[in-house]
Amino acid sequence: MQTSLIVQTSFLGDIVLTTPLIAELAKRGPVDVLTTQLGATVLANNPAIRSVIKYDKRDTYGAAMQTWRTLKGIRQSPPYSAVYMAQGSFRSALIALLTGSHERVGFFTSHGKALYTRRVEYRAERHHAERLWWLSMTDCADPPLPQQLRVRLYPSDADREKVDGVLRRAGIAAGDFIALAPGSAWGTKRWPYFADLAERIGVDNRIVVVGGKSDSEAATEIARRVSSAPVLDVCGQLEILASAEIIGRARAIVTNDSAPQHLASAMGTPTLTMYGPTVPDFGFGPLAPQRATAGVSDLACRPCHRHGPARCPLGHWKCMRNLSVDEAQRLLTPLLVAPAAA
Repeated sequence: MQTSLIVQTSFLGDIVLTTPLIAELAKRGPVDVLTTQLGATVLANNPAIRSVIKYDKRDTYGAAMQTWRTLKGIRQSPPYSAVYMAQGSFRSALIALLTGSHERVGFFTSHGKALYTRRVEYRAERHHAERLWWLSMTDCADPPLPQQLRVRLYPSDADREKVDGVLRRAGIAAGDFIALAPGSAWGTKRWPYFADLAERIGVDNRIVVVGGKSDSEAATEIARRVSSAPVLDVCGQLEILASAEIIGRARAIVTNDSAPQHLASAMGTPTLTMYGPTVPDFGFGPLAPQRATAGVSDLACRPCHRHGPARCPLGHWKCMRNLSVDEAQRLLTPLLVAPAAA
């Protein structure tokens, strides 16, 4: 029986996209995951995980002490059969080395590759969920089936009860609203017309705005523009898995290229993603069964950054300013039609 450790200390979306790898390795034996505090929250209740090990990536002296404490907690006798490097920094590779595992698997493009025993091709043309899945395979393996790349999250009973209460108090039934996620950690990835779209679609649909506390200003503007029915603003009010739960009850979500897109993929919510400086070809697009992406296709400067810069390098920000509400509504409309029964 194989025992596996997965190291994943990247962004929230990357953590969600690691769940197919977790599920694949769990078929072979127990799987532990080394991740951040946020990652531990995201991966809570996942039945494929034996244990989640929290790792606080702090700077300088604090980082060294935290690394040592983490190693004391994860060294096993016998050691893990293999450590899989879903996050490729040299520090993460050093942790993998010090676990005592004889096999350390990661991408040949990673900073820590010198410490790996097996280096896997980074398949730039594939979705990142598939790239991570291939860490568990040899080159001669068959390509994954769609169900093998399904990302999953597991809200708890408490998460569901909280969402029940939030929607009940707002007078909104599950499946009777559209979720809007106007935020992003990267400034240039925030589509500026969410309020305009809400004003249009809010005539016939209830609107729920999801995100963090920093998205409250955008949510207030959306609520101001929708007069037909009150907008429900849950920005900063729900934990990650409760946010996933409320997204999972939406008819559809409109989101930037940011974390709510990945929560929607895990919950199977029809998803429209607004792309500006980034593109789906980077491998981080939506994976929901019903999905669409919007982006300006005739800009020579796009894409300009793998994450999205804080400001437009050329000062015009046309990748988002030229992405119209008409286009968003055109792409959203078919997502609101329930698929025909099989």
